[in-house]
Amino acid sequence: MFRKVHLRLAALCAGITFFILAVMSWGYLYISEKSLKSSSFTAFQNEMEDIADTLMVSSILTWDQLSRIENQGTYSIQVLDNGTPLLFNRKPSPEQTVLFEMAWNYYQEHFQILSLEPGPFSCTEFDFSSKGLGSSDYYGCAIITERNGGSLEIMILMPLTALQQQIHTQRLLFALLTALAAAALFLFSWHFTKRLLRPLEENQQRQTQFIAAASHELRTPLAVILSCASASRYGNEEERAHFLDSIQSEGSRMSGLIEDMLLLTHMENHTWTIEKRPTELDTLLLETFEAFEPVAAEKSIRLFIELPEHSLPPCSCDPKRIRQVLSILLHNGISYTPSNGQIHLSLTFDARGYRMQVADNGIGIPDSEKAHIFDRFYRADQARSKKGHFGLGLSIASEIIKAHQGKILVGDTPGGGSTFTIVL
Repeated sequence: MFRKVHLRLAALCAGITFFILAVMSWGYLYISEKSLKSSSFTAFQNEMEDIADTLMVSSILTWDQLSRIENQGTYSIQVLDNGTPLLFNRKPSPEQTVLFEMAWNYYQEHFQILSLEPGPFSCTEFDFSSKGLGSSDYYGCAIITERNGGSLEIMILMPLTALQQQIHTQRLLFALLTALAAAALFLFSWHFTKRLLRPLEENQQRQTQFIAAASHELRTPLAVILSCASASRYGNEEERAHFLDSIQSEGSRMSGLIEDMLLLTHMENHTWTIEKRPTELDTLLLETFEAFEPVAAEKSIRLFIELPEHSLPPCSCDPKRIRQVLSILLHNGISYTPSNGQIHLSLTFDARGYRMQVADNGIGIPDSEKAHIFDRFYRADQARSKKGHFGLGLSIASEIIKAHQGKILVGDTPGGGSTFTIVL
């Protein structure tokens, strides 16, 4: 599903950006081509005015002048003396003859009829298409002058091959750049949407793993409850009492698991709140220590506490939730510390904040496991046999500390064991 969504999002992002880029490129090309054509026509007009000025000043129009202009390779020239073509260079080809006829017809239809009182000299520049399709293939200049009682008509044509080639090259270049930009946009969109969807995909994976792990954890106590309920039908009073104790014990385990799952769900949905208030952390640690001291004594584990000698400023936190975190850490420490072991609970304060530590000399946590111990339902291999531990306690502790904008860290205790540090 995410692969299809990823592809569609990448295509959508790239498509929208490409459309905007294409419109901007088309606009730039339109303006650029219009400017090129205008500049080219202006340059043609200037050259024609220079030629016309030369013709006006000179009393005699020589073949050398015309040949020199035409031999530049840019222009084609036709001279009509009282309507009769004059051959000053070479005989024009049939195509050139037709082209000049089209040019004169275009001039007469669009310009000559507008001049009701033509003067002794006129110079008119225009552009026209030899194909009659509306595209400008040539620039033309009609020069008409009266000499010695007659009229001299000169048509100068300049093909727009160079200009059209320049425009064509520019279009190809923009098409290539746009195609490269489209490819780059798609690659960027692919990478960007992948990063955008990654948290959603990871969240779905976590939810799937959470449901699978919860189902696995609930299956065992549920199977025990059903088995005891079935067996109690055929047992005596003493066996029934044993079965009922087992049902109650497994029911309590299921209840605790469900409560932890609901708590994590509320945390994830941000439907729970922490109630911060000024709290004496040394008093909070001491009360927690006193509550767990009998539990540690039952396993022959010595519990120590170390508090600052001077009074500390109150910490703005939710004392109930912080006590819950300390209880989780102490419960884990007692569970995974062998008899005659030790657990140290300490509190320090400096400019960086409050630091609470729970250090044990138990079985420890391998370095490869440290990055995962705060994941839901995660338990190291050596801890999987511990009944009553579902792998949610440290996840809950981590979420509570995050809600306080704090940190919870894990390290090794010198000599063996694990040390958990809470920073507020």
